[in-house]
Amino acid sequence: MKKPPTVQELEIMKIVWEMEAATVRDVYEKIRERRRIAYTTVMTMMNIMESKGLLKKKLLGRAYLYEPSHSKNKTLQKIVMEFVNRVFNGSAEALVVQLIHDRRLSPDELDKIRQSIEEEK
Repeated sequence: MKKPPTVQELEIMKIVWEMEAATVRDVYEKIRERRRIAYTTVMTMMNIMESKGLLKKKLLGRAYLYEPSHSKNKTLQKIVMEFVNRVFNGSAEALVVQLIHDRRLSPDELDKIRQSIEEEK
């Protein structure tokens, strides 16, 4: 994966990760539950995503079945690292400080952050 997925591609990736494998029709139906979109738009996007290496496809009867090329964890890691590098000059500390100061974190969220930090020490 050279570049992380765009916002629209990530929407499709989330559906494919959830289903583990999906046809264009499957993805189209899921997106249509939330907003209007043309079937051909979904098909075009998924073909582009396959050419970009985000999805892989195999013929299943008359339809293609798409699967993620990379795990959700690996993809999210790439997205977060690119964001941290672009916005915070590579400083994860600056990101965490920004989150703590600008967002009201629940005690549970703070505890989970502390626990994650302790586990990494």
